[in-house]
Amino acid sequence: MRPTQATDDHAAGPPAATRPVALPHSPVRVRPDGPGTGTAADQVAAGQAGAGAARAVDRDVYAAVGRVLDEVLADRIDRARSVDPLFADDLAVRVAHFTRRGGRRVRSRLLWWALRACGGDDASTMAALRLGAALELLQTCALVQDDVMDGSPRRRGRPALHADVSAQYARTAGPGRVARFGDAAAVLAGDLALAWADDLVTETALPAGTEHVVRRLWSDLRTEMVAGQYLDVQGQVTASRSLPGALRSACLKSALYSVERPLALGAALARADDATTGALCSAGRRIGLAFQLRDDLSDVFADAERTGRSAGGDIREGKPTYLIALALAGAEAAGDRAALAVLDRSLGKGDLTPEGLDEVREVLERTGARARVETKIGRLVAQGLRHFDGALLDREAGSRLRELLVVAVSGTPTGPGAGAWTSEPDHDVAVPLIAAGEETRV
Repeated sequence: MRPTQATDDHAAGPPAATRPVALPHSPVRVRPDGPGTGTAADQVAAGQAGAGAARAVDRDVYAAVGRVLDEVLADRIDRARSVDPLFADDLAVRVAHFTRRGGRRVRSRLLWWALRACGGDDASTMAALRLGAALELLQTCALVQDDVMDGSPRRRGRPALHADVSAQYARTAGPGRVARFGDAAAVLAGDLALAWADDLVTETALPAGTEHVVRRLWSDLRTEMVAGQYLDVQGQVTASRSLPGALRSACLKSALYSVERPLALGAALARADDATTGALCSAGRRIGLAFQLRDDLSDVFADAERTGRSAGGDIREGKPTYLIALALAGAEAAGDRAALAVLDRSLGKGDLTPEGLDEVREVLERTGARARVETKIGRLVAQGLRHFDGALLDREAGSRLRELLVVAVSGTPTGPGAGAWTSEPDHDVAVPLIAAGEETRV
């Protein structure tokens, strides 16, 4: 995640527990960063999508989704306050702020450009923006609860939600009790975000003939997200380090949830044919997996100031990533006992020092694990783009979607040199991909 300047950290010390956290009563409206801010786009946000609405959104999808979120979250906060003001200030406002600040809105942008690439027009505009906003709320649920599961103190350059709540109530009880309270509050905040996301989907008027497909995709997406997270934590507690298991978890929690399903939702809203939808899903599955593998590398090797989260979190949590599985397999094959010893004493060590993390980095380099993951990312992107280029898409919107997939999702540059990646199949492991109902080598 891109770091953003913290504006609501408790830098001056936590407030008294009897005083609600000092946050606004409604989501802050940020200044859109593009030209799509005119009357047509505002009408879209108000649910009045007419002629030219889709073109207005094209100019700034990020801001258009943001305006829908503004309206939805302001309403949800008002309704939460009518239930209980303390609940609204402590949880509902935090959920709204987390959703509105930071993040690239990749999932909602993928949905939008898939819709447009498949020929979706003004009639589908409002539904697409509302589903995009629902995806952002679902992502809030996933990240807030993921931070609790991982014990991560920061997210997007700020205190994670559970840490923020704990800081607010730090003076009311002992540290252990307050920490448990913060975790419980964050779990409930995630539940609230999920409820709001489901409400938004349920309340959205869908184009005729798309209702069943869209609602089934939404249902599958939620289940796959939970399944991927469960496999992740189950792998931690069992110290599972298998290559198939690592890829399976990555497929569920990123390839499907982050890329393939948003593309499928956009295609469904546009009533795309089976061949086009299949090509987009195949592309999204592979590029989505590349995205997760890139994220695994970033966790270990990227600058924490740039990512907005603590470096080496996956190592300290003992996450069963593909990167670590490759390192263990490489060390065992080479009889590198020193490398195995470093990994054995480092994986799952919550208090791993920066020097200890440097040792792990050296092992990941020495065993060739980092290089193999980089190669696999390139292969996956190349395979994904072959599928994408085989789809019959609108030329202009298809180009925008292709660029978003390559740059915003995989992190792989386009232009000269990008074709250096081999397009041969990667035969490391066959991963069952439930969306396709087939065994696909990725």
